[in-house]
Amino acid sequence: MNTDRAFLVIDLQQEDGFPLHGFNQVIHNTARLLDASRHAGTPVIYTRHINATDGSDLPPGEPLDATGRPLSYRAGTQQVEIIERLAPVPGDRVIDKPRYSAFHRTDLDQQLRQLGVRRLAISGVLTDACVLATALDAFALGYGVDLIADACTSTTEAAHNAALLIMANWVYAIELFSTEQFLKALNAEAHHSCRPTEPDQFAHRPDQFVATIARLQTELGLPRREQE
Repeated sequence: MNTDRAFLVIDLQQEDGFPLHGFNQVIHNTARLLDASRHAGTPVIYTRHINATDGSDLPPGEPLDATGRPLSYRAGTQQVEIIERLAPVPGDRVIDKPRYSAFHRTDLDQQLRQLGVRRLAISGVLTDACVLATALDAFALGYGVDLIADACTSTTEAAHNAALLIMANWVYAIELFSTEQFLKALNAEAHHSCRPTEPDQFAHRPDQFVATIARLQTELGLPRREQE
């Protein structure tokens, strides 16, 4: 088994309480990444975000319904289950988490160290919440991060891209890929990626946001699109 890297699939659950930009493409890309990772013998680890049914142990300000229960990711509902197309298979691992970061109050770090993992490939949602928090904690704990940009998303393309820029600027151990290029890298083929080499490499003024994202997309080999 190839345990130098693990593939971490963050919160690709059936929760439908908010829209996600380009979600069908994220599901398609993650399915391809899962197939390739399993074929390569790379450990696959899923996270599920789960909130206690009665609303206990929620962080301050967490949205609640009229009865005081969490509005989303409520334990015991179908919404917390992994999307059927991406469902775990025997040998995969599933970690339930109560906060954004997959490392917070879980044994993820312990499991990775037992496997000998030094680098995490990451896909999932939301790019500007759980993906971002997990990538920051992975970096702080000494892991390298391969972020598969078009296998992640958020509620808007702008939010997704803003989080990509934060990670590209400050997670020094990160390498950003498109799905297509990451699959080439797994096969030891020539590929494109973005490995930032200096702090704040994608610094920009507000009026430069779209142009800066276009520069990042070009480095990843992704099509350049107008932002929402």
